[in-house]
Amino acid sequence: MADITRRLGWRHLRGAPTAHIRHQRAGKLLHDGPGLSFWFRALTAALSEVPVDDRELAMTFHARTSDFQDVAVQATVTYRISDPALAAARLDFSVDPDTGVWRGAPLEQLGTLLTETAQQHALDVLARTSLSSALVDGVAAVRERVAAGLGAEPRLPATGIDVVAVRVVALRPEPEVERALRTPAREQIQQEADRATYERRAVAVERERAIAENELASQIELARREEQLVEQRGTNTRREAEEQAAADAVRTEAEATRSVRLADAEARRTERLAEAEAARTVRMADAEAARSVRLARAEAEGAREVGEARAQAQAAWLRVHAEVDVATLHALAGTRLAENLPNIDSVTISPDVLTGLLARLGSRERV
Repeated sequence: MADITRRLGWRHLRGAPTAHIRHQRAGKLLHDGPGLSFWFRALTAALSEVPVDDRELAMTFHARTSDFQDVAVQATVTYRISDPALAAARLDFSVDPDTGVWRGAPLEQLGTLLTETAQQHALDVLARTSLSSALVDGVAAVRERVAAGLGAEPRLPATGIDVVAVRVVALRPEPEVERALRTPAREQIQQEADRATYERRAVAVERERAIAENELASQIELARREEQLVEQRGTNTRREAEEQAAADAVRTEAEATRSVRLADAEARRTERLAEAEAARTVRMADAEAARSVRLARAEAEGAREVGEARAQAQAAWLRVHAEVDVATLHALAGTRLAENLPNIDSVTISPDVLTGLLARLGSRERV
């Protein structure tokens, strides 16, 4: 759509690079080309805008095959307007000078023309083709026939239209027929899957059998080797016992020889110890006798000296007491008696004793 602006009663049109603009005034062509920009008066201008870019036209239509099955055809036609002047003369591409919008629907007319032409050629091909062939080779056949038919259609060049490419996306039957057609393939796939499962199970069983045989062979070989191991262990044990017996005999003989030698050495050592002990005992007896004699002499001498010292001390003690008066002796005797008496914590005087003492004291006072 062209971009039109207003300025003081004039109009300014600015086209796109992909739009071919034709400007006529009073039947005279003033501007003609893509991407134009110019000023014009709305009352005297006749404007046309023809798109010159490649356009995609998607179409979907139904057709019937030779076995009377309905199929849906999905196709896309790429076209462009190669002669804008011819297309503007054959179709209404005029635009409103105030808004730049097409007054008609030229692209819808082109779409109808291309769709009906393509549908006609597709129907011709599919009407002579069975459903199974159409589903297998129908896409290529319909594409080639539609491309050839559009290329040979005289109305398209007369309108200035070139068909660039034709693509057939899919040919699909009705949903019920499609499910029915899928069933044999699904069954075959299921059969293939079942066969693969059975083969896998058979292979697994075969492998398990081979594994079991290998395990049995391994067990047999292991038992044989265990038997050899037991025999070898018995041989080794017998050899060890023989070598141990021989070693024990040698060891016993060596122990006996050593015991005899030790006994002889012990006897000689005991004899030497007995002789040394006897000599030591004699020496100790002699020393003890001499020591006893010396001790007896020392004790006799000490006893004599102690006796003399005691006699002298006694004589001195007697001399001292003989020279002291009686009162002093009584005092000393009391002191000695007090020193030798036990500790008295308390004294209990009964009335009888106290009465006797008082009576004795009274008699002394009278005397």
